[in-house]
Amino acid sequence: MFNKPKNCVTARRDELKPTVMDYFPEEWRDKLHPVGRLDLDTEGLLIITDDGRLDNRLMQPRRHVEKKYFFRALGHIDDEKARALESGIELYHKDYVASPAKFELVGYSRVRDNLELIPDRHRSKWMKNPDGDVTAGFLTITEGKKHQVKLMVKSVGCRVFTLERVRVGGLELDKTLKPGEWRELTESELALLCGGEYPDKSNIQN
Repeated sequence: MFNKPKNCVTARRDELKPTVMDYFPEEWRDKLHPVGRLDLDTEGLLIITDDGRLDNRLMQPRRHVEKKYFFRALGHIDDEKARALESGIELYHKDYVASPAKFELVGYSRVRDNLELIPDRHRSKWMKNPDGDVTAGFLTITEGKKHQVKLMVKSVGCRVFTLERVRVGGLELDKTLKPGEWRELTESELALLCGGEYPDKSNIQN
């Protein structure tokens, strides 16, 4: 279990930016790999493994493994927009309709209350309207399209500026892990991750 920080690439190596594998011992970097991908500016739960069967179990679309994200977005997500997200919405500027999702509202605030969280490239523009709405919430999806959460939220007229994955399957991010920290999963956590289907380690062929 790795708590991915912002501004690192979900890859083994990259010529321009730090990668998630830079946080692990060098001798592990060619043996382990991240399961799936989180955007450069997205943080949170990432599974790092050498187990191809686990990777396959989590990434197969037919298994509909849930991924839950916490986000903050510029704009107001009301009941109508929430229903659109939950019923399955066409991704912004993409010829693709996302599967139904689960939306949970956390609350509303103002742009001025989120100044330290707003990316530098947007700060001066957004601060022209310091009383603009900000929505905080959770979105749970069962797909893994590129930028999916951001595009879904953008499809209802809002713009994500912080995004954190907090759960994969039944496994929740250990909040004691600071960004950039990791720890091994327990047997019970592996079972949660795989819906109780994870086999005994002794039978796994890496």
